[in-house]
Amino acid sequence: MQRRERKPQEAGKTVESTRKLTGFVALSAACLLAGCRQDMHNQPKFYPQRGTSFYADNRSVRPQVENTVARNQMHSDLYMYTGVDASGKEGDGMPLPVTPELLARGEEQYNVFCTPCHSRVGNGAGMIVQRGYRPAGNFHTDRLRGAPLGHLYSVIANGYGAMPEYGSQVTMEDRWAIVAYIRALQLSQYADASVVPPNQHPQDLHEIAAQQGMPPGFADAWALPATAVYGTPDPNAGIPGQSINTPPTGAGNHGSAAATSNSGVRNSGGPPQTPVNTGGGIRLEQQIQHEAPPKSPN
Repeated sequence: MQRRERKPQEAGKTVESTRKLTGFVALSAACLLAGCRQDMHNQPKFYPQRGTSFYADNRSVRPQVENTVARNQMHSDLYMYTGVDASGKEGDGMPLPVTPELLARGEEQYNVFCTPCHSRVGNGAGMIVQRGYRPAGNFHTDRLRGAPLGHLYSVIANGYGAMPEYGSQVTMEDRWAIVAYIRALQLSQYADASVVPPNQHPQDLHEIAAQQGMPPGFADAWALPATAVYGTPDPNAGIPGQSINTPPTGAGNHGSAAATSNSGVRNSGGPPQTPVNTGGGIRLEQQIQHEAPPKSPN
């Protein structure tokens, strides 16, 4: 086998090509390095919460321009947007006219955002509570029936206890609509005979339930299911009005002294009054006919 020897002319061409390639790479690197300067990195700029000698007060953060308001924050009516008056107390008035349209909107938004925890009737035994979530507030307790409207609005906007805030999901107008509908729910269960129009006859809820074909006991006092979580090891995280690790007393009389504010038992603090139908009771029963209370375990 013969070995082919490289000619001198070919060897010279290879060395020359290598030199040209090396020079091109060196020239490219020089151009690249020449363009990589630190002007952007070293330019004068302000760092948050640091001082500067550029301004006379040595502060990099400048004070806001007087009499300016951020977009969507022109809250000229403090109570309407917060539920709190100028004195810092929760008010008890509706800043919006209570109309059938407002109540219908409140019902719609309540069913969307509130029923999973509070249920359609507002007894705090919603579907996720029946599946193990901690009990929600029962709107038919003395505490919440006597709570000012501003408190209900503030809880919707800012949250309360285990309840998250809904201010980012529910608009200001819809929060007040929900508040008005909650009052309607409370009235539907504790209406006094004096508010019934003269041309209408008060009717017991048990009679309405029977007429609607509801199961026996549907109109009885409410009680939270056994699957609900009644307390936590943290004494500061307990359910308002509910002793830690002490389950509610269950269904009982309307005036039972053992009822707690979150037990789900309707406790009026006195002798039970006759439930009445004010014209909206039948409609309410029709809406909740598919949400019968869970059967108690045998």
